[in-house]
Amino acid sequence: MMKLLRKIAQLAFAVPVVAGLVMSATYADTIKIALAETPSDELAAFFVALDRAKANGLDYEWTAFSDEELAIQAVLSGQMDIGFGTPYAAMQRSKAPLRIVFQLSKLKFFPVTTKKYEKLEDLDGEPILLHSRGGGTDSIANVIEDRLGIEFGERSYVPGSSNRVAALLGGRADATIIDLSNKNKLMRSEAGKDFNVLEMFDVDASDEALFANLNWIQENEEDVQILIDALVSVYKDMHDDPTFVRRETNPDGPIGQLPEEILAELDGFYTDAVEAGLYDPNGGGRKAAQADMEWYSAAGQLDGDPSELNIEDFWYLKPLDAATE
Repeated sequence: MMKLLRKIAQLAFAVPVVAGLVMSATYADTIKIALAETPSDELAAFFVALDRAKANGLDYEWTAFSDEELAIQAVLSGQMDIGFGTPYAAMQRSKAPLRIVFQLSKLKFFPVTTKKYEKLEDLDGEPILLHSRGGGTDSIANVIEDRLGIEFGERSYVPGSSNRVAALLGGRADATIIDLSNKNKLMRSEAGKDFNVLEMFDVDASDEALFANLNWIQENEEDVQILIDALVSVYKDMHDDPTFVRRETNPDGPIGQLPEEILAELDGFYTDAVEAGLYDPNGGGRKAAQADMEWYSAAGQLDGDPSELNIEDFWYLKPLDAATE
């Protein structure tokens, strides 16, 4: 599937796959966006927002990196302007003043295992398959260990929930943490009877967020505002009617060119996601920022007492405040 999606991105933008990323065409005076994965059903709402932003005068290009760490490094280096991720450790440890401007999704992930495990405590000492080192599923694993007093065995990393599902189905893993969409697809399939979804505590912290260098944000406030306005409008419309995402998806864009079987599931995916609380219609804001302080401190990615951390050291709220007034 990953190879297919990369091929689609190549065809859409007529560019090569280079060193673990898919490059879009490059134009002058554009916002350069670093995605943390190739276009998929989970990014459909974001691309609808990009279309709305473009209609309001935003010029942009996107690059799909193979994982979140590469996207973060691309923004840190100045190669890209805005990135996908939750770069809290990088924010605290690097000299670059990175700031989050929008919560794209919450950490609504699910531990899924073969039938040999029935509860999270059964995973003490057991190997687990996660998305990326330092990413959302890695932090979930850290917090599970902290809250339950267990310790996972070897951690292996395979980007993409669908690829981790394939590892489960192929007998190459017995335990992983996957997203809502792939959990539902797996458990509704004929193979679902062979797996357990382990009970998990609620999490309101960010899984994916949009971030950039504060200096760049302030130098490009008009463009940033156009993008945040578009995102807020899409997220509010999505909560009113999750099926609008499929209707507004550009058939000639990277999402519209995905296989028809994926497009056919968009209505179901966004209906499930909205019902599960995956997306905050107000872009997260201060509530998400405070939840992030607590979560990522517990996950070991932020140092210090979360009650003493200043959210404005990690979030730049001006564009979101303006968009949600």
